[in-house]
Amino acid sequence: MKERYDELVDIINKANYEYHVLDNPTITDQEFDKYLRELINLEIEHPDFVRDDSPTQKIGGEVIDGFKKVIHDKPMLSLSNVFNESEIIDFNNKISKEGFHPSYVCELKIDGLSVSLKYKGGKFVSAATRGDGVVGEDITHNVKTIKSIPLKINKPIDIEVRGEIFMSKKVLKSLNELRSKQGLPLFQNCRNAAAGSIRQLDSKIAEQRKLDAFLYQLPNPEDFNINTHIEALEFMKSLGFKTNPNNKLVSDVNGILDFINEKGSIRSSLPYDIDGVVIKVNDISIQKKLGFTAKYPKWATAYKFPAEEVLTKLTDIVFTVGRTGQITPNAVLEPVIVQGSTIRRATLHNEQYVLDKELKIGDIVSIRKAGDVIPEVVKPIKERRNGSEKPFVMIDKCPICNSKLEVSKTGIDYFCKNDNCPKRNIESLIHFVSRKAMNIDGLGERIIEDFYNLGIIRQIEDIYDLKEKNTELIELEGFGEKSVNNLLTSIENSKKNSLERLIFSLGITGIGEKNAKILAKKYNNIYKLMNANFEELNAIRDIGPILANSVVEFFSSEENKTLIKNLDNIGVNMEYIGQKNVDNVNFINKKFVVTGTLSNYGRDEVKNIIENNGGTTSDSVSKKTDVVIVGENAGSKYDKAIKLGIEIWDEETLQNKLNL
Repeated sequence: MKERYDELVDIINKANYEYHVLDNPTITDQEFDKYLRELINLEIEHPDFVRDDSPTQKIGGEVIDGFKKVIHDKPMLSLSNVFNESEIIDFNNKISKEGFHPSYVCELKIDGLSVSLKYKGGKFVSAATRGDGVVGEDITHNVKTIKSIPLKINKPIDIEVRGEIFMSKKVLKSLNELRSKQGLPLFQNCRNAAAGSIRQLDSKIAEQRKLDAFLYQLPNPEDFNINTHIEALEFMKSLGFKTNPNNKLVSDVNGILDFINEKGSIRSSLPYDIDGVVIKVNDISIQKKLGFTAKYPKWATAYKFPAEEVLTKLTDIVFTVGRTGQITPNAVLEPVIVQGSTIRRATLHNEQYVLDKELKIGDIVSIRKAGDVIPEVVKPIKERRNGSEKPFVMIDKCPICNSKLEVSKTGIDYFCKNDNCPKRNIESLIHFVSRKAMNIDGLGERIIEDFYNLGIIRQIEDIYDLKEKNTELIELEGFGEKSVNNLLTSIENSKKNSLERLIFSLGITGIGEKNAKILAKKYNNIYKLMNANFEELNAIRDIGPILANSVVEFFSSEENKTLIKNLDNIGVNMEYIGQKNVDNVNFINKKFVVTGTLSNYGRDEVKNIIENNGGTTSDSVSKKTDVVIVGENAGSKYDKAIKLGIEIWDEETLQNKLNL
């Protein structure tokens, strides 16, 4: 643990030097944030680890020797970061626990370089970077060239204001076109270009770069009888400073979330780069009462937009055994935040997938969420390799029971064919009780594994015999009479589930939740499905030959037939009891995708309506999609539907189609 801590300190300090001093970053912002969060968590857990040179002991970067040093009258503190909705809610809850229920000002987080401006008698006298938060760099000569920063303001007062210097997307494009013609290296992004420009010793170069600035903070509002942050913004604007018009006063955390969603949807269309939203308590008196930590104000935080693709390290590749015996390689990753959630693992599907991507253990890899949901390894960053990486080697024996693996007919997948492999059996049981299957609350993965190892549950039927082991269960560590009674009630309730849950819980190869519902509605009874032949199953839309063969093969097994008979005798429902389909010509045999937020329907509710009217649903838009139903903030699925010429319905159209 201490070794990892020391490694993180060195990584972050090196990154700080390369970014703030050399203007030559070698890791992404996302990687930096990930390492810093890990370091902070380690220091919280192990305060004895903290080194004097830890990056948490200072606020920003270092001062370049070529510039005069400036001591800030008040420290220019950084902001804490939040990455998802729950962390925003936590930020609000911490303030509420202090006895405050404030309104907030939401502002765009401009991706540039922080600056402090000072005026004497209304005239501009100096400018400084944040530096390390206490000591910055004097950049007065370059800031004078920025046209949006006034050399004289509208009142003859002494004042300090703070904000962000940035470069617009349009200017960056023109600048890089010119540099390309001159054979010079291109700037990576607007922020790097702005930082490099403001640190030029020759102000003529800075002037040519056409920098811009937004001002967003008044360090001493009380000196001007200002009581709220929104008033401070208006005051700065009245003095002649350029402030960003995209700010909003909101009354609660829901207003914050709405602002983030709204601005996130227009992010790409803005003329400048933003990487998030800054959230500040509006009332200055509450700000003062909340105060500061050593590094951050407690009354403000910065929400960072999730990156579409992020980088992290592939530390290992491990193998898991599924309920069908299929062996899957899985990427073990250094924890990284992708679109608001922390990712530690990602499936690598099969041997060929790993070989095609040329992955090696130890690689820095690009990660994204496929369909905004499933973590996916996109590619290795080969230029980041240092020779310590290890090649991937596919195993030939089951990692659990050590049985020799068999290769599928396609030559792609490997299977453990040992029917008594503990992992296969455990995975089958876990799937059977899962939320979307029989939904037996109280039998999570860990408990299933414990019960299996203790011999309490070895097959599905044993789940329904647990009531006979009531006394034995109560005596187990972590269980009591109440929890056992709740578990037994949940098991009893599962007997009443509609047929589609039972079909899905059986783990028929390829039959997911949606196809299970299609089969349940088609056959209404498990025994009718058991007797269905390949031809009639193949004729069902969204089933086809592969799934039809899976169903026939599953029910041809005497062991599976016995399981169904035993469950029937136990009292598990064998009938479809859901809503029957309505023959609505607007829906029948059509495939729908729902995207965005609808006013009168939840996402699952719309899908049920579609299916109950004869349609099917999918989570992704393709050429096979018939209709895309769009709500607010529809996003990329809407764009793809337009590109493919797919029929689009809004909420009003949906209601009209339902009413025939």
